[in-house]
Amino acid sequence: MSTFKAPKGTYDLTPPDSATFLAVREALAAPLRIAGYGYIETPGFENVELFARGVGESTDIVTKEMYTLTTKGGDELALRPEGTASVLRATLEAGLHKAGNLPVKLWYSGSYYRYERPQKGRYRHFSQIGAEAIGTEDPALDAELILLADQAYRSLGLRDFRILLNSLGDSECRPAYRTALQDFLRGLDLDEETRRRIDINPLRVLDDKRPDVQKQLVDAPLLRDHLCDACRAYHAEVRALLTAQGVAFEDDAKLVRGLDYYTRTTFEFVHDGLGSQSAVGGGGRYDGLSEMIGGPALPSVGWALGVDRTVLALEAEGVTLDIPPATSVYAVPLGEQARTVLFGVVAELRRAGVATDLAYGGRSVKAAMKGAHRSGARFTLVAGERDLAEGVVQLKDMESGAQEPVALAAVTDTLRSRLG
Repeated sequence: MSTFKAPKGTYDLTPPDSATFLAVREALAAPLRIAGYGYIETPGFENVELFARGVGESTDIVTKEMYTLTTKGGDELALRPEGTASVLRATLEAGLHKAGNLPVKLWYSGSYYRYERPQKGRYRHFSQIGAEAIGTEDPALDAELILLADQAYRSLGLRDFRILLNSLGDSECRPAYRTALQDFLRGLDLDEETRRRIDINPLRVLDDKRPDVQKQLVDAPLLRDHLCDACRAYHAEVRALLTAQGVAFEDDAKLVRGLDYYTRTTFEFVHDGLGSQSAVGGGGRYDGLSEMIGGPALPSVGWALGVDRTVLALEAEGVTLDIPPATSVYAVPLGEQARTVLFGVVAELRRAGVATDLAYGGRSVKAAMKGAHRSGARFTLVAGERDLAEGVVQLKDMESGAQEPVALAAVTDTLRSRLG
């Protein structure tokens, strides 16, 4: 056994479970590809200041959860705790917003890191699929992204998730609400750290999950009652577009999520089968983030969906994905000559797109056939010296047990036909 183990709060993806994660990633990304979103990949670490400015210096992510490091050259870096700031930074650096085709529509997949107390559904290393529509203010974009996530979850067979929806207003209407909320919060019995948040970002207090805090927030002023006419109309159109497409949602007036950059539309996908860590994904509009990190005005909207959380949601609903076996054909050579010949047959089948494996290591027929069963192969190819002398291999159907000789020259065509 190895001396080393995976760091606390992390996990390894190993077969066969890793096949489920790959299938979930593919399903979450599939709707984006056909909606005009191009793939982007950014570094696993960025300048600390990018997240401090964008995510917010008052957030738990920046103050408590970021993994930071100082390079030998003195640069202050952080492992990325979320994807939006990195994607927007890359968009600005590459000048994608200058190509004249707004919005810039991007999707990404990767690992993210937050130092927090590990528990089921919450890890220090986690995987997400994300999507961003950068450079356009349009309620149809907000609705599109929510619709695409809804389609992705349903394509996996998930049914018991809910969409929570809210508007956080903008620079016109949020200041008055901020003042009203601060006045309310200052009259509550809160600990010192929470009181500091009242002055820095009072909306963050609404996101506090502690029952004793939530109990005091029952009568807190709501942002929806302070929205300006423009924000109210914008939110109404998002709701109308979703309703027209049959997407069910729940209005949640206290939904603020954990990042400072959100404006107007904010949403969250939750699954009640996951207990306290019920969020499986979420996002919203972030019209001012570009300016926060030194770019031009680029109103944008996006989301991130947790791959780990989605897998847990599937387990909670008892949904098993139909994942084809990694191997369709398994070749079993009987002797050195057969090993050489079947090695060539395996290579030819792979070139033809047939998932094929070979019994390596000179195992006995019995051990090799056990390997064939474990691989999940639909067919096996068995060949010995007599078979080769006749120019054939034995093709065995692993479901029916039927076996028949097939000419070596016809193996690829025969298997492609039978595998469809």
